[in-house]
Amino acid sequence: MNFADPIASDLEQSRTRILEVAERYFRRIGYHKTSVADIASELGMSRANIYRFFPSKTAINSSVCGLVVKEVAEIALEIARSDAPASKKLADLLTAIHRHSARTLVEDRPMHQLLVAATDGSWATLNAHNDHILAILKALVREGQQAGEFKVGDADEAAHSIVTAFLPFSHPVLVERRVQEGEAAAVSVHAQIRFIMKALGTEDRETSG
Repeated sequence: MNFADPIASDLEQSRTRILEVAERYFRRIGYHKTSVADIASELGMSRANIYRFFPSKTAINSSVCGLVVKEVAEIALEIARSDAPASKKLADLLTAIHRHSARTLVEDRPMHQLLVAATDGSWATLNAHNDHILAILKALVREGQQAGEFKVGDADEAAHSIVTAFLPFSHPVLVERRVQEGEAAAVSVHAQIRFIMKALGTEDRETSG
């Protein structure tokens, strides 16, 4: 028997529809130009009805941001769960994070601007995402320790250091600055990954695809 609450299901579907419309508007004209009235009109709702599901436009912004970074988290999890050595998984994960950030900047600038705002404002959805990525990195470092690939004492400290060292290639503002300055991002990111691997005590070998 299905004991699912039909009212809760309907509410979740309405919330999902609101976010889908908001995301489309954000990608087309930007989050800052999109109003709650725009979203409500598209859905045939009143603004008051939108506010039944989201207390503010800021809450909608944050939730759409959560959808964007969810893509990164799913990629990271897929890499982390693969059968490759920990060192290769770590290199592939960092490369994927950078590629997503750079691709968003070039191909989906409205969403890049949303991520910049989320970073500057320390939005809860982005903080939760960063915590999730950090947890994945900690698990990878421990996996590498157990396999004898990484020669570091404190896995948690090492994971935090990886995040710090890789900020120029993951932070949306810093990625944009590198692109504006015309830096060879692909070469730089591989050099930084090699630096991180060396700091973890891996052998000097190719680890990224």
